[in-house]
Amino acid sequence: MRISRAIVLFAAVIATLSACSSGGEKTDNAAKPSSPAPSSSAAPSSSAAPTGGAGAKEPCALLPAEAVGKAVSIQGVTSAPGPVQDNAANGGKAKSCVYSAAGKQIGALAVTRFEGNKIKPPEMVAALKKAKQNAKDVPGVGEGAIYYTDANKTATLAAAELVDDVPVLINYTGPTKMTQDMMLPLVKTAVDAN
Repeated sequence: MRISRAIVLFAAVIATLSACSSGGEKTDNAAKPSSPAPSSSAAPSSSAAPTGGAGAKEPCALLPAEAVGKAVSIQGVTSAPGPVQDNAANGGKAKSCVYSAAGKQIGALAVTRFEGNKIKPPEMVAALKKAKQNAKDVPGVGEGAIYYTDANKTATLAAAELVDDVPVLINYTGPTKMTQDMMLPLVKTAVDAN
């Protein structure tokens, strides 16, 4: 599905950008785009061992399904753990939560912790802005945030912050019909809960 593919592509973009921004070496894994995500409608595997440092909250705990349902005016939204993506080259450890209604994915929240990487939140936002030509700054959430749409017919609002001295990027990705105003309270809820 587009949302799952967007999560994987977003993780690949941030892995590459943060490696560049932090002055770290690029590895083949960080430089290559991920292979296309399977487009199956099966729920992503949640059997992977949890990653993240002590105190790292699971994405589904940061943003309740009810809040997503309210933002998109759909009742019966459910959430389930999504893909886990780790990048040893830059310390990025990404977890996600997938939101669904009536058997279709309607969005996903991804939380990427950069343990051992001293990239600063403004550097993360600047790197994303450079990669996404139509990105717009979003005031009032985290230590910097942007909103953009892409060719996968998805919209993303991403916010960066430091949590216990660890750089963290929190982003919500949904269909392009989700405006910045619809996504802002979702990302702000997740940032405030982190």
